[in-house]
Amino acid sequence: MKFRVHFETLGCRLNQDETEGAAEAFRSEGFFCTMGGLSSSSQPDAETLLAVLNTCTVTGKAEQKARRIIRLMLSSFPNAVVIVTGCYASLDGEIIKSICPERIVVLGGNKKQLLSKIPPAVKKEGLTQKDVLDALRGLSEPSPFTLYTSTFQKHSRSSLKIQDGCNCSCSFCRICLARGRSVSLPWKEVVRRVQELESLGMGEVVLTGVNLCQYEDFLEDGKRIRLTELLSLILKNTSTIRIRLSSLYPQSLNADMCAVLSHSRIQPFFHLSIQSGSPRILSLMNRPHSLEQVEEAVRLLRVAKEDPFISCDIIAGFPSETEEDFELTQKLCRKSDFAWIHAFPFSPRPGTRAKDMENQVPERIKDQRVEWLTKTAVDGKIAYIERHKGKVLSAVLENREKLCAVTENYLHVSCSVEEGIEVKRGSVCRVRIGDPLKKSIEGGREEDCTGTIVG
Repeated sequence: MKFRVHFETLGCRLNQDETEGAAEAFRSEGFFCTMGGLSSSSQPDAETLLAVLNTCTVTGKAEQKARRIIRLMLSSFPNAVVIVTGCYASLDGEIIKSICPERIVVLGGNKKQLLSKIPPAVKKEGLTQKDVLDALRGLSEPSPFTLYTSTFQKHSRSSLKIQDGCNCSCSFCRICLARGRSVSLPWKEVVRRVQELESLGMGEVVLTGVNLCQYEDFLEDGKRIRLTELLSLILKNTSTIRIRLSSLYPQSLNADMCAVLSHSRIQPFFHLSIQSGSPRILSLMNRPHSLEQVEEAVRLLRVAKEDPFISCDIIAGFPSETEEDFELTQKLCRKSDFAWIHAFPFSPRPGTRAKDMENQVPERIKDQRVEWLTKTAVDGKIAYIERHKGKVLSAVLENREKLCAVTENYLHVSCSVEEGIEVKRGSVCRVRIGDPLKKSIEGGREEDCTGTIVG
Protein backbone atom coordinates (compact mmCIF):
# COMPACT_ATOMS: atom_id res chain seq x y z
CA MET A 1 0.00 0.00 0.00
CA LYS A 2 1.28 3.46 -0.92
CA PHE A 3 2.13 5.93 1.81
CA ARG A 4 -0.93 8.21 2.24
CA VAL A 5 -0.85 12.02 2.55
CA HIS A 6 -3.90 14.26 2.92
CA PHE A 7 -4.02 17.96 1.94
CA GLU A 8 -6.44 20.70 2.97
CA THR A 9 -6.36 24.35 1.84
CA LEU A 10 -7.87 27.59 3.15
CA GLY A 11 -7.99 30.88 1.27
CA CYS A 12 -7.57 32.02 -2.30
CA ARG A 13 -6.70 30.30 -5.57
CA LEU A 14 -3.02 31.11 -4.91
CA ASN A 15 -3.06 28.90 -1.82
CA GLN A 16 -4.89 26.18 -3.73
CA ASP A 17 -2.25 26.29 -6.46
CA GLU A 18 0.58 25.95 -3.94
CA THR A 19 -1.18 22.97 -2.37
CA GLU A 20 -1.56 21.35 -5.81
CA GLY A 21 2.17 21.86 -6.34
CA ALA A 22 2.98 20.25 -2.99
CA ALA A 23 0.71 17.29 -3.74
CA GLU A 24 2.41 16.77 -7.10
CA ALA A 25 5.82 16.75 -5.36
CA PHE A 26 4.60 13.92 -3.11
CA ARG A 27 2.89 12.01 -5.92
CA SER A 28 6.06 12.11 -8.04
CA GLU A 29 7.87 10.30 -5.20
CA GLY A 30 5.27 7.53 -5.04
CA PHE A 31 3.01 8.86 -2.28
CA PHE A 32 -0.78 8.43 -2.50
CA CYS A 33 -2.44 11.84 -2.05
CA THR A 34 -5.98 12.86 -1.16
CA MET A 35 -7.17 16.44 -1.20
CA GLY A 36 -10.02 18.29 0.51
CA GLY A 37 -13.36 17.00 1.70
CA LEU A 38 -12.46 16.48 5.38
CA SER A 39 -15.45 17.04 7.68
CA SER A 40 -16.71 16.22 11.15
CA SER A 41 -18.50 13.18 9.69
CA SER A 42 -15.28 11.75 8.19
CA GLN A 43 -14.36 8.32 9.51
CA PRO A 44 -10.98 7.97 11.30
CA ASP A 45 -8.22 6.93 8.90
CA ALA A 46 -5.29 5.21 10.58
CA GLU A 47 -3.46 4.66 7.27
CA THR A 48 -2.86 8.36 6.50
CA LEU A 49 0.44 9.18 8.18
CA LEU A 50 0.90 12.78 7.03
CA ALA A 51 -1.72 15.57 6.87
CA VAL A 52 -0.92 19.01 5.44
CA LEU A 53 -2.94 22.20 5.95
CA ASN A 54 -2.17 25.37 3.96
CA THR A 55 -3.62 28.29 5.94
CA CYS A 56 -4.85 31.86 5.35
CA THR A 57 -4.74 34.91 7.61
CA VAL A 58 -7.02 37.36 5.80
CA THR A 59 -9.66 37.31 8.55
CA GLY A 60 -10.02 36.11 12.12
CA LYS A 61 -12.64 33.63 10.88
CA ALA A 62 -10.09 32.11 8.50
CA GLU A 63 -7.71 31.54 11.42
CA GLN A 64 -10.51 30.13 13.56
CA LYS A 65 -11.39 27.73 10.74
CA ALA A 66 -7.71 26.72 10.47
CA ARG A 67 -7.62 25.76 14.16
CA ARG A 68 -10.84 23.77 13.74
CA ILE A 69 -9.43 21.87 10.74
CA ILE A 70 -6.16 21.16 12.60
CA ARG A 71 -8.12 19.55 15.43
CA LEU A 72 -10.19 17.66 12.87
CA MET A 73 -7.00 16.37 11.24
CA LEU A 74 -5.63 15.24 14.58
CA SER A 75 -8.78 13.23 15.31
CA SER A 76 -9.41 11.98 11.75
CA PHE A 77 -5.82 10.81 11.23
CA PRO A 78 -4.81 9.42 14.63
CA ASN A 79 -1.41 8.18 13.40
CA ALA A 80 -0.52 11.23 11.31
CA VAL A 81 1.96 14.04 11.72
CA VAL A 82 0.15 17.29 10.91
CA ILE A 83 2.12 19.89 8.95
CA VAL A 84 0.65 23.40 9.06
CA THR A 85 1.94 25.97 6.60
CA GLY A 86 0.84 29.21 4.93
CA CYS A 87 0.31 32.77 6.11
CA TYR A 88 -1.33 32.00 9.47
CA ALA A 89 1.43 29.51 10.28
CA SER A 90 4.02 32.15 9.44
CA LEU A 91 2.57 34.70 11.85
CA ASP A 92 1.19 32.61 14.74
CA GLY A 93 3.14 29.37 14.64
CA GLU A 94 3.47 29.05 18.41
CA ILE A 95 -0.31 29.28 18.87
CA ILE A 96 -0.80 26.56 16.27
CA LYS A 97 1.88 24.27 17.69
CA SER A 98 0.42 24.58 21.21
CA ILE A 99 -2.71 22.73 20.03
CA CYS A 100 -0.71 19.47 19.97
CA PRO A 101 3.10 19.95 20.22
CA GLU A 102 3.78 16.22 19.85
CA ARG A 103 2.17 15.88 16.42
CA ILE A 104 2.17 19.32 14.78
CA VAL A 105 5.02 20.68 12.67
CA VAL A 106 4.73 24.34 11.65
CA LEU A 107 6.25 25.58 8.38
CA GLY A 108 5.68 29.30 8.12
CA GLY A 109 6.07 31.77 5.27
CA ASN A 110 8.12 30.61 2.30
CA LYS A 111 9.10 27.55 4.31
CA LYS A 112 5.95 26.00 2.82
CA GLN A 113 8.13 25.54 -0.25
CA LEU A 114 10.15 23.03 1.78
CA LEU A 115 7.17 20.72 1.35
CA SER A 116 8.61 19.96 -2.08
CA LYS A 117 11.79 18.65 -0.47
CA ILE A 118 10.15 16.46 2.16
CA PRO A 119 8.96 13.56 -0.08
CA PRO A 120 12.36 12.27 -1.21
CA ALA A 121 13.79 12.84 2.25
CA VAL A 122 11.31 11.04 4.52
CA LYS A 123 10.86 7.31 4.92
CA LYS A 124 7.87 5.73 3.17
CA GLU A 125 6.98 3.68 6.25
CA GLY A 126 7.07 4.37 9.96
CA LEU A 127 7.03 8.16 9.58
CA THR A 128 7.31 10.08 12.83
CA GLN A 129 7.47 13.74 13.70
CA LYS A 130 11.21 13.28 14.15
CA ASP A 131 11.48 12.00 10.55
CA VAL A 132 9.83 15.17 9.28
CA LEU A 133 12.03 17.40 11.42
CA ASP A 134 15.13 15.52 10.28
CA ALA A 135 14.03 15.93 6.67
CA LEU A 136 13.75 19.68 7.13
CA ARG A 137 17.02 20.09 9.02
CA GLY A 138 19.70 21.52 6.80
CA LEU A 139 17.47 22.13 3.80
CA SER A 140 17.86 25.60 2.31
CA GLU A 141 14.73 27.62 1.64
CA PRO A 142 14.00 27.49 -2.09
CA SER A 143 12.30 30.00 -4.38
CA PRO A 144 8.66 30.88 -3.60
CA PHE A 145 7.85 29.51 -7.07
CA THR A 146 9.13 25.98 -6.35
CA LEU A 147 5.66 24.54 -5.78
CA TYR A 148 4.56 24.29 -9.39
CA THR A 149 2.67 21.59 -11.24
CA SER A 150 1.42 21.20 -14.81
CA THR A 151 -1.17 18.64 -13.68
CA PHE A 152 -4.03 19.45 -11.33
CA GLN A 153 -5.92 17.05 -9.09
CA LYS A 154 -8.73 19.41 -8.08
CA HIS A 155 -8.97 21.82 -11.03
CA SER A 156 -9.74 21.43 -14.71
CA ARG A 157 -8.32 24.87 -15.46
CA SER A 158 -4.59 25.22 -14.96
CA SER A 159 -3.01 28.03 -12.99
CA LEU A 160 0.42 29.54 -12.57
CA LYS A 161 1.80 31.64 -9.74
CA ILE A 162 3.88 34.45 -11.25
CA GLN A 163 4.21 36.77 -8.24
CA ASP A 164 4.34 36.53 -4.45
CA GLY A 165 4.50 38.99 -1.56
CA CYS A 166 3.35 42.63 -1.51
CA ASN A 167 5.03 46.02 -1.24
CA CYS A 168 1.85 47.74 -0.07
CA SER A 169 1.30 48.36 3.61
CA CYS A 170 -2.47 48.52 3.89
CA SER A 171 -3.38 49.27 7.48
CA PHE A 172 -5.73 46.26 7.81
CA CYS A 173 -3.67 43.56 6.10
CA ARG A 174 -1.29 40.88 7.43
CA ILE A 175 -0.36 39.41 4.04
CA CYS A 176 2.69 41.64 3.61
CA LEU A 177 3.82 40.53 7.09
CA ALA A 178 3.37 36.86 6.25
CA ARG A 179 4.76 36.77 2.69
CA GLY A 180 7.22 39.67 2.66
CA ARG A 181 8.17 41.97 -0.20
CA SER A 182 7.03 41.38 -3.76
CA VAL A 183 9.00 38.86 -5.83
CA SER A 184 8.34 37.74 -9.41
CA LEU A 185 8.93 34.64 -11.48
CA PRO A 186 11.33 35.57 -14.34
CA TRP A 187 9.40 36.29 -17.54
CA LYS A 188 11.17 33.59 -19.55
CA GLU A 189 10.14 30.99 -16.99
CA VAL A 190 6.56 32.30 -17.02
CA VAL A 191 6.44 31.93 -20.81
CA ARG A 192 8.06 28.48 -20.67
CA ARG A 193 5.54 27.22 -18.11
CA VAL A 194 2.57 28.59 -20.05
CA GLN A 195 3.94 26.97 -23.23
CA GLU A 196 4.21 23.68 -21.34
CA LEU A 197 0.59 23.92 -20.22
CA GLU A 198 -0.48 24.70 -23.78
CA SER A 199 1.45 21.70 -25.13
CA LEU A 200 -0.35 19.48 -22.61
CA GLY A 201 -3.67 20.56 -24.07
CA MET A 202 -4.77 22.92 -21.29
CA GLY A 203 -7.32 25.37 -22.66
CA GLU A 204 -6.82 28.04 -20.02
CA VAL A 205 -4.31 29.26 -17.45
CA VAL A 206 -5.11 31.48 -14.48
CA LEU A 207 -2.20 33.78 -13.59
CA THR A 208 -2.10 34.13 -9.80
CA GLY A 209 -0.21 36.17 -7.25
CA VAL A 210 -0.65 38.15 -4.04
CA ASN A 211 -0.51 41.39 -6.06
CA LEU A 212 -0.20 40.73 -9.80
CA CYS A 213 0.18 44.45 -10.47
CA GLN A 214 3.58 44.38 -8.73
CA TYR A 215 4.98 41.87 -11.21
CA GLU A 216 8.40 43.06 -12.38
CA ASP A 217 11.27 41.66 -14.41
CA PHE A 218 13.77 42.98 -16.97
CA LEU A 219 14.82 42.19 -20.52
CA GLU A 220 18.49 41.73 -21.40
CA ASP A 221 18.69 45.39 -22.49
CA GLY A 222 17.43 46.52 -19.10
CA LYS A 223 13.91 47.35 -20.23
CA ARG A 224 11.44 46.83 -17.40
CA ILE A 225 8.69 44.24 -17.81
CA ARG A 226 5.52 44.82 -15.86
CA LEU A 227 2.26 42.89 -16.07
CA THR A 228 1.23 44.62 -19.31
CA GLU A 229 4.45 43.62 -21.09
CA LEU A 230 4.37 40.13 -19.59
CA LEU A 231 0.89 39.49 -21.00
CA SER A 232 2.08 40.67 -24.42
CA LEU A 233 5.05 38.27 -24.27
CA ILE A 234 2.82 35.33 -23.29
CA LEU A 235 0.41 36.08 -26.13
CA LYS A 236 3.29 36.45 -28.61
CA ASN A 237 4.87 33.14 -27.63
CA THR A 238 1.73 30.99 -27.41
CA SER A 239 -1.09 30.38 -29.86
CA THR A 240 -4.21 28.83 -28.30
CA ILE A 241 -4.18 28.87 -24.50
CA ARG A 242 -6.50 31.43 -22.94
CA ILE A 243 -5.39 33.64 -20.05
CA ARG A 244 -7.33 34.64 -16.95
CA LEU A 245 -6.09 37.06 -14.28
CA SER A 246 -6.85 36.30 -10.64
CA SER A 247 -6.99 39.88 -9.30
CA LEU A 248 -6.00 43.43 -10.23
CA TYR A 249 -5.47 46.70 -8.38
CA PRO A 250 -7.43 49.61 -9.93
CA GLN A 251 -4.44 51.94 -10.37
CA SER A 252 -2.83 49.47 -12.78
CA LEU A 253 -5.67 49.73 -15.29
CA ASN A 254 -4.54 52.26 -17.90
CA ALA A 255 -5.02 52.52 -21.66
CA ASP A 256 -1.92 50.41 -22.44
CA MET A 257 -2.97 47.61 -20.09
CA CYS A 258 -6.53 47.58 -21.40
CA ALA A 259 -5.30 47.44 -24.99
CA VAL A 260 -3.63 44.13 -24.11
CA LEU A 261 -6.66 42.95 -22.11
CA SER A 262 -8.80 43.42 -25.22
CA HIS A 263 -7.01 40.47 -26.89
CA SER A 264 -9.40 37.62 -27.67
CA ARG A 265 -7.41 35.13 -25.57
CA ILE A 266 -7.67 37.25 -22.41
CA GLN A 267 -10.81 36.11 -20.62
CA PRO A 268 -13.52 38.74 -19.89
CA PHE A 269 -13.41 38.30 -16.12
CA PHE A 270 -11.75 40.87 -13.87
CA HIS A 271 -11.59 41.03 -10.09
CA LEU A 272 -10.67 44.40 -8.57
CA SER A 273 -9.24 44.84 -5.08
CA ILE A 274 -11.14 47.98 -3.99
CA GLN A 275 -12.19 47.71 -0.29
CA SER A 276 -14.16 50.99 -0.02
CA GLY A 277 -15.87 53.74 -2.00
CA SER A 278 -15.06 56.43 0.54
CA PRO A 279 -11.91 58.53 -0.17
CA ARG A 280 -11.50 59.12 3.58
CA ILE A 281 -11.62 55.40 4.39
CA LEU A 282 -9.32 54.54 1.47
CA SER A 283 -6.80 56.98 2.96
CA LEU A 284 -7.11 55.43 6.44
CA MET A 285 -6.67 52.00 4.85
CA ASN A 286 -3.50 53.28 3.14
CA ARG A 287 -4.79 51.91 -0.14
CA PRO A 288 -2.59 52.60 -3.22
CA HIS A 289 -5.52 53.88 -5.31
CA SER A 290 -8.12 56.63 -5.29
CA LEU A 291 -11.87 56.49 -5.85
CA GLU A 292 -11.36 58.15 -9.23
CA GLN A 293 -8.95 55.38 -10.26
CA VAL A 294 -11.55 52.76 -9.32
CA GLU A 295 -14.19 54.42 -11.49
CA GLU A 296 -11.74 54.82 -14.38
CA ALA A 297 -10.65 51.17 -14.10
CA VAL A 298 -14.24 49.97 -14.39
CA ARG A 299 -14.81 52.26 -17.40
CA LEU A 300 -11.66 51.07 -19.18
CA LEU A 301 -12.47 47.38 -18.61
CA ARG A 302 -15.86 47.88 -20.25
CA VAL A 303 -14.11 49.49 -23.21
CA ALA A 304 -11.64 46.57 -23.44
CA LYS A 305 -14.35 43.87 -23.31
CA GLU A 306 -18.04 43.72 -24.08
CA ASP A 307 -19.94 43.39 -20.79
CA PRO A 308 -17.16 41.64 -18.83
CA PHE A 309 -17.75 40.02 -15.46
CA ILE A 310 -16.33 42.55 -12.98
CA SER A 311 -16.18 41.65 -9.29
CA CYS A 312 -14.58 43.36 -6.31
CA ASP A 313 -13.67 43.10 -2.63
CA ILE A 314 -15.32 45.44 -0.11
CA ILE A 315 -14.57 45.68 3.62
CA ALA A 316 -17.55 46.85 5.69
CA GLY A 317 -17.17 48.58 9.02
CA PHE A 318 -13.56 49.76 8.85
CA PRO A 319 -12.72 51.78 12.00
CA SER A 320 -14.56 55.16 12.02
CA GLU A 321 -16.57 54.29 8.88
CA THR A 322 -19.68 56.48 9.14
CA GLU A 323 -23.06 56.12 7.45
CA GLU A 324 -21.89 58.79 4.99
CA ASP A 325 -18.75 56.76 4.20
CA PHE A 326 -20.78 53.62 3.60
CA GLU A 327 -23.25 55.53 1.43
CA LEU A 328 -20.30 56.43 -0.82
CA THR A 329 -19.46 52.71 -1.07
CA GLN A 330 -23.08 51.95 -1.91
CA LYS A 331 -23.02 54.67 -4.58
CA LEU A 332 -19.86 53.17 -6.11
CA CYS A 333 -21.40 49.68 -6.17
CA ARG A 334 -24.58 50.92 -7.85
CA LYS A 335 -22.70 53.03 -10.39
CA SER A 336 -20.20 50.27 -11.23
CA ASP A 337 -22.87 47.56 -11.57
CA PHE A 338 -20.54 44.86 -10.29
CA ALA A 339 -21.44 41.28 -11.26
CA TRP A 340 -20.32 40.16 -7.81
CA ILE A 341 -19.09 41.68 -4.54
CA HIS A 342 -16.97 39.76 -2.02
CA ALA A 343 -18.09 41.45 1.19
CA PHE A 344 -16.12 41.13 4.42
CA PRO A 345 -16.79 42.64 7.85
CA PHE A 346 -13.68 44.43 9.10
CA SER A 347 -11.59 42.02 11.17
CA PRO A 348 -8.94 43.57 13.45
CA ARG A 349 -5.73 41.70 12.63
CA PRO A 350 -2.86 41.46 15.13
CA GLY A 351 0.19 43.46 14.06
CA THR A 352 -1.75 45.86 11.82
CA ARG A 353 -2.33 49.58 12.42
CA ALA A 354 -6.09 49.29 11.96
CA LYS A 355 -6.37 46.93 14.94
CA ASP A 356 -5.84 49.77 17.41
CA MET A 357 -7.54 52.58 15.52
CA GLU A 358 -10.15 54.58 17.38
CA ASN A 359 -13.90 54.43 16.76
CA GLN A 360 -14.21 50.73 16.02
CA VAL A 361 -17.57 50.01 14.36
CA PRO A 362 -20.01 47.79 16.32
CA GLU A 363 -20.44 44.26 14.99
CA ARG A 364 -24.17 44.87 14.53
CA ILE A 365 -23.45 47.73 12.11
CA LYS A 366 -20.83 45.68 10.25
CA ASP A 367 -23.33 42.85 9.80
CA GLN A 368 -25.98 45.22 8.45
CA ARG A 369 -23.54 46.64 5.90
CA VAL A 370 -22.34 43.19 4.85
CA GLU A 371 -25.98 42.17 4.44
CA TRP A 372 -26.58 45.08 2.03
CA LEU A 373 -23.42 44.29 0.06
CA THR A 374 -24.31 40.60 -0.13
CA LYS A 375 -27.84 41.30 -1.39
CA THR A 376 -26.41 43.72 -3.96
CA ALA A 377 -23.93 41.03 -5.03
CA VAL A 378 -26.69 38.44 -5.49
CA ASP A 379 -28.86 40.90 -7.43
CA GLY A 380 -25.86 41.90 -9.56
CA LYS A 381 -25.00 38.32 -10.50
CA ILE A 382 -28.60 37.43 -11.33
CA ALA A 383 -28.92 40.54 -13.53
CA TYR A 384 -25.63 39.68 -15.26
CA ILE A 385 -26.78 36.13 -15.99
CA GLU A 386 -30.12 37.39 -17.31
CA ARG A 387 -28.24 39.63 -19.77
CA HIS A 388 -26.41 36.56 -21.09
CA LYS A 389 -29.37 34.20 -21.14
CA GLY A 390 -29.59 32.49 -24.53
CA LYS A 391 -26.04 33.44 -25.51
CA VAL A 392 -23.51 30.75 -26.46
CA LEU A 393 -20.23 31.16 -24.56
CA SER A 394 -16.94 29.32 -24.58
CA ALA A 395 -16.35 27.28 -21.40
CA VAL A 396 -14.11 24.68 -19.78
CA LEU A 397 -15.74 21.49 -18.47
CA GLU A 398 -14.89 20.95 -14.83
CA ASN A 399 -13.23 17.71 -13.73
CA ARG A 400 -16.14 16.73 -11.47
CA GLU A 401 -18.71 13.96 -11.30
CA LYS A 402 -21.52 16.43 -11.90
CA LEU A 403 -21.46 18.02 -15.36
CA CYS A 404 -20.41 21.64 -14.77
CA ALA A 405 -18.55 24.21 -16.84
CA VAL A 406 -16.89 27.58 -16.23
CA THR A 407 -17.53 30.07 -18.99
CA GLU A 408 -15.11 32.62 -20.39
CA ASN A 409 -16.76 35.28 -18.21
CA TYR A 410 -16.61 33.05 -15.12
CA LEU A 411 -20.19 31.82 -14.87
CA HIS A 412 -20.39 28.41 -13.20
CA VAL A 413 -22.92 26.47 -15.24
CA SER A 414 -24.81 23.33 -14.26
CA CYS A 415 -24.99 21.67 -17.66
CA SER A 416 -27.19 19.41 -19.71
CA VAL A 417 -25.98 18.14 -23.09
CA GLU A 418 -27.56 18.66 -26.49
CA GLU A 419 -28.30 15.35 -28.21
CA GLY A 420 -25.37 13.97 -30.18
CA ILE A 421 -22.71 16.02 -28.38
CA GLU A 422 -19.79 14.14 -26.77
CA VAL A 423 -18.26 15.69 -23.67
CA LYS A 424 -14.82 15.34 -22.13
CA ARG A 425 -13.84 16.71 -18.72
CA GLY A 426 -11.22 19.43 -18.91
CA SER A 427 -11.96 20.23 -22.55
CA VAL A 428 -13.20 23.48 -24.04
CA CYS A 429 -16.85 23.47 -25.09
CA ARG A 430 -19.66 25.83 -26.09
CA VAL A 431 -22.50 26.43 -23.62
CA ARG A 432 -25.85 28.15 -24.14
CA ILE A 433 -26.66 30.04 -20.94
CA GLY A 434 -29.99 29.29 -19.25
CA ASP A 435 -31.59 30.57 -16.07
CA PRO A 436 -29.88 31.93 -12.96
CA LEU A 437 -29.91 29.60 -9.95
CA LYS A 438 -31.04 32.14 -7.37
CA LYS A 439 -31.06 29.86 -4.32
CA SER A 440 -27.59 28.52 -5.18
CA ILE A 441 -26.23 32.05 -5.58
CA GLU A 442 -27.84 33.19 -2.32
CA GLY A 443 -26.45 30.16 -0.52
CA GLY A 444 -22.91 30.82 -1.72
CA ARG A 445 -22.78 27.57 -3.67
CA GLU A 446 -20.68 27.28 -6.80
CA GLU A 447 -23.32 26.85 -9.53
CA ASP A 448 -24.62 30.18 -10.86
CA CYS A 449 -26.95 29.13 -13.67
CA THR A 450 -28.20 26.36 -15.90
CA GLY A 451 -26.95 25.81 -19.43
CA THR A 452 -26.74 23.40 -22.34
CA ILE A 453 -23.57 22.16 -24.01
CA VAL A 454 -24.08 22.70 -27.73
CA GLY A 455 -20.62 21.93 -29.07
